[in-house]
Amino acid sequence: MTAQTNLSRLKHTAEELLILLCLLLVACIPAVSQSNSAPDTAHGAPHDPQTDTAFDHFYNMDYDRATQEFEKIVEKHPDDPFAVNHLLTSVLMHDLYDTGAMNTGDYANDSFIGRAPRPTDPKMKERIKELVRRAEALEEQELKANSKDVNALYCRGVSRAQFSVYTGLVERAWFSALRNAVGARHDHEHVLEVDPNYLDAKMVVGTHNYVIGRLPWSVKVAAALAGLTGSPEKGLDYLREVAKSDGENAVDAKVVLTLFLRREHQYDEALGYMNELSARYPRNHLFLTEVANLQRAAGRLQEAEAVYRKVWQNGREGKYGTLHYELAAWGLGELLRSEKNLAGAAAAYDLVNDAPNPDPDVLQKANLAAGEMYDLLQKRDLAMKKYQTVLAGNANTGPADQARRYIKEAYRE
Repeated sequence: MTAQTNLSRLKHTAEELLILLCLLLVACIPAVSQSNSAPDTAHGAPHDPQTDTAFDHFYNMDYDRATQEFEKIVEKHPDDPFAVNHLLTSVLMHDLYDTGAMNTGDYANDSFIGRAPRPTDPKMKERIKELVRRAEALEEQELKANSKDVNALYCRGVSRAQFSVYTGLVERAWFSALRNAVGARHDHEHVLEVDPNYLDAKMVVGTHNYVIGRLPWSVKVAAALAGLTGSPEKGLDYLREVAKSDGENAVDAKVVLTLFLRREHQYDEALGYMNELSARYPRNHLFLTEVANLQRAAGRLQEAEAVYRKVWQNGREGKYGTLHYELAAWGLGELLRSEKNLAGAAAAYDLVNDAPNPDPDVLQKANLAAGEMYDLLQKRDLAMKKYQTVLAGNANTGPADQARRYIKEAYRE
């Protein structure tokens, strides 16, 4: 075997590991993001109504208020790793939302690995890393006193999982992120060995099992070399256990289950979770938008269209503040495009421009798609304006490259 062949195989294995990590990070975003406190049990921090209020704001995507409330809780309980992890959660998820890293559609193909993220403020980076260091110092202190302290093990797994998300999605330090992901899973597996009834620890373990269990064989081999194995059935079983519990990760399990059940075409169960969450957290437009996405995937197009329009109208009425509810307009455009309603799709894509402070990536994709619709409608002047608008944004993106091609030659299906 030649050195060039060895190098090629090594490069291929590395790429497979990176793709695996991308999938794990995306799947685990909700899983590690909302560690609430279990009420009056041996698992988790003592129940605190102030924490409940903070997480209500968090799930409703009011990250500023949630962060302020978690900061007050940390001031009251400076030595509680649960409290520090909660604050870390809010700060990290706010940053990921602001920089577009929570748009899971971006992870659909390998090109994500080379895509430059929107930058995080250096002060925010340092704050996230400081909170990770603080949490891990508290956890290590407790584990030195008792290596089988399940709460300390659980907290360390959460800290590692969140740092994995940070190093992967913000720093793009893939192998460091993979090490932390493996460490998080091993911590939570250790928790379950010590106490099989610690259901919240099944959140990350179940998520990893499903993701790895559904990977192609060649990537599974690469994952096994990194210490990760999985079973999709075990993963779904674990997540359903957590979802049905009254523990700290019940909501998160429903979010992750929805993602996986959509892949399994089990739409009714997934819709049950999303309908429940959208009613419970009405300011979280992502939950209601996902209801529409699931209905569209299930072929219930009229119902999906009505929900997309409801989300958009809610946003226009100020029910979501300045959150990026334009994702509903994008989804509506995609639905109408699938129905060959070109004029309707163009109008829906155009709506993204009317949202307050729309996400720049979504805006660019929507303007490109609107231009494509106008080309198909033989409205070349309108199409050209849209392509020029795409180029007026970030000219070094995939949509910008496509816009340059369509300026030279009209888009055709």
